[in-house]
Amino acid sequence: MSLFQNLKIGLWNAWILILYFPFHPLIMIVLDKVIGTGEMLKKMGDVPYEKGERRIFATSLVVIFLMLVYSVFLPLKLGTEWFYAGFSIYLAGIIFFLTAIVNISITQLGKPFTKGIYRFSRHPMMVSASITFLGISVATASWIFFLLTVILVMLQTSQAIAEERGCLEIYGDEYRDFMNKTSRWIGIPKSG
Repeated sequence: MSLFQNLKIGLWNAWILILYFPFHPLIMIVLDKVIGTGEMLKKMGDVPYEKGERRIFATSLVVIFLMLVYSVFLPLKLGTEWFYAGFSIYLAGIIFFLTAIVNISITQLGKPFTKGIYRFSRHPMMVSASITFLGISVATASWIFFLLTVILVMLQTSQAIAEERGCLEIYGDEYRDFMNKTSRWIGIPKSG
């Protein structure tokens, strides 16, 4: 991996892999219409951010914007081990993302998401984004993109706490039991 790369706008740059991310709400709604109840937005609800958490959320949006802009100039390392390894990681993240959407889609309105991939993580959508961004970091062999990914993962912890607080308010003991059985992030002991 290199810190400074020969940046240039190109068709086969990282933007082609990151393109799913700005469209993920649309992907979620369309997939929910096809296989779910069509009530995705009602199921997701609003996150009850506190003042400091709102700033952290805004910062995460800035980081994502920087990643999107940087990806336009960041060439993929096509035909190299970096690309193949990174693309494999990226595909795992996309599969994780789509699985989480399916799990949300088939969950009954008024119930917390606890089935499928949610048995392994309370926040599989955040985990999937982290995996896809890690894959892009490797596929481009970019330390800068990796650093932005790490910053985003750290910011997501605050978002996860706010989401869990909202779920506790809505679902009460049912969600508390889920929290006691399921770790926040995959492979990391239960927290919260």
